[in-house]
Amino acid sequence: MIELSGIVILGILAQWVAWRFKIPAILPLILIGLFVGPISTLLSQDGSKWIEPVWNGTKGLFPGESLYSFVSLAIGVILFEGGLTLKRNEISKVGPVILKLISVAAAVTFIGGGIATHFIFGLSWKISFLFSALIIVTGPTVIAPILRNIPLKKDVSAVLKWEGILIDPIGALVAVLVFEFISIGDDSGYTLQAFIEFGKIVIVGFSFGTTAALALYFAIKKHLIPHYLLNVAALSVVLLVFVESDVFAHESGLLAVVVMGMVLGNSKLPNLKELLYFKESLSVLLISILFILLSANVNIEDLEIVFNWNTAILMAIIIFILRPLGVFLSTTNSRLKVNEKLFISWVGPRGIVAAGIASLFGTKLVLKGEPGAEYITPLVFTTVLVTVLLNATTARSFSKWIGVYLKSSNGILIIGASEASRIIAKYLIDNGRHVVLIDSNKENIDKARAKDIDAMEANVYSEDLSNDVELSDIGYLLALTGSDEVNRHSINKFQKHLGESGAYRLISAEEIKHPESIPTDIIFSKKDDYLNFSEVARDYPVVNEINIESKEMYLKTIERLNSEQKAIPLFIKDLSGELHILCSLDKNFEIEKGFQLVYLGKPEGL
Repeated sequence: MIELSGIVILGILAQWVAWRFKIPAILPLILIGLFVGPISTLLSQDGSKWIEPVWNGTKGLFPGESLYSFVSLAIGVILFEGGLTLKRNEISKVGPVILKLISVAAAVTFIGGGIATHFIFGLSWKISFLFSALIIVTGPTVIAPILRNIPLKKDVSAVLKWEGILIDPIGALVAVLVFEFISIGDDSGYTLQAFIEFGKIVIVGFSFGTTAALALYFAIKKHLIPHYLLNVAALSVVLLVFVESDVFAHESGLLAVVVMGMVLGNSKLPNLKELLYFKESLSVLLISILFILLSANVNIEDLEIVFNWNTAILMAIIIFILRPLGVFLSTTNSRLKVNEKLFISWVGPRGIVAAGIASLFGTKLVLKGEPGAEYITPLVFTTVLVTVLLNATTARSFSKWIGVYLKSSNGILIIGASEASRIIAKYLIDNGRHVVLIDSNKENIDKARAKDIDAMEANVYSEDLSNDVELSDIGYLLALTGSDEVNRHSINKFQKHLGESGAYRLISAEEIKHPESIPTDIIFSKKDDYLNFSEVARDYPVVNEINIESKEMYLKTIERLNSEQKAIPLFIKDLSGELHILCSLDKNFEIEKGFQLVYLGKPEGL
């Protein structure tokens, strides 16, 4: 009882530490697991582990092969959740660079890593290529915390984010296929019968996964499952598919749940977001338990076999040769600059899927007596620890050294995707600013995306936007919704992380009645609330520019526009094209000839 409760407590503690210090959760999880497992044998009086995952006759949590069964089911649930995030339309949107990273760069790591492992450690080709298949997987859970506090150009952060999201289920699929290809071989090699067995695994995995996804989709769509049972019913179906697929074709369960997740994730299921949230929460708990157990199950002897110069050479090849080679091949003829390619090459931490599947496959092959299988788990764990530690400690300084670190965060986050917000966002984008719109209204988000505006469907009350990697260059926050409560809440909640250069909101109808005490965070006009803002955008949906030559001319133009009731001043554009928000202008701001006043509303002459 103490050990079981201790694992849960330590796992959640590790997750909190990761959140508090903004590092990948896998790092404290594995370190805690190693400490209470193999390292604790050096500290305990009888040389036993403080937490022993496998029952050894006197102590342990899981008798026989039950640990292996628990790991299999847990990895199945985690991979299903990963499959849910892989959207077909998102792959088509990410562009050729990311598509090449998850294909060309992955192939470079797979082939190069397999060859290097074979010749450095003298392992068989199949074990070497299983290791290399496992390490092609990065992941959003390890990349996001590293990038969260590094202001980068949107192109760079987006490439790393989408590579992690897409390579997670794809890499897992490749690793599963390689493992199953190894499993069907026998002492006489890969005979015709062996290839037939491999084909059977693939067919059963794909067919079971697809069928189960369609059946679950139909059941949810036709309301055959009550809402309160939706999440647990989906979980039970995942476990059923995993087990049943394995019964029909041994080792096809993991493939089936990955396929099931991908098919369901690409369906137009109204409850998909809710289902994904549940699976994410469950995955956090499973990952917390899983990696402490897996790390604790490693023995000192396992660590000793990779604690040598051969491992250091292999790590150097993976980090300094294979990753950059794959990135530069994938980014040929792209818009990315050399320093941006170097940064992407540097950030390639291996993640949770790699470590979890490695432990599972390593255990299976060791139990089968496969020569060299004992290297799989410690080598992959070493790769995860080295890459995560390296990136977590050096990514920020490396980004500054090569010149990709943004000294000022000029991106703009607009809360509210109404017509007026979309018009302003489009103007800002056309003038070289990165803009993201946030709204809980799906229709508004769809309209924004139709204009090629970055838009996110999100609830500012329930979601922590500061954790989103693609908002790493955001420095300005504009709250432009029709609710003064939402606007105030958005500024209070996100100003520290997303509004460090300025956080502003629309004036409320009540504040207009008291002009003597108008707050300093009011944007654009001190006489136009959301209603006026929307009416002007409806009647004159265009942003105009007026040439101004002096501060006196600027003040007169502002006064004239305010009196017309059909125009709302927005920005001042200087000679370099830089836009300055009106309410943030210093009183000593000088207007020069060639400056322009930017406003929303009725064009001059109409």
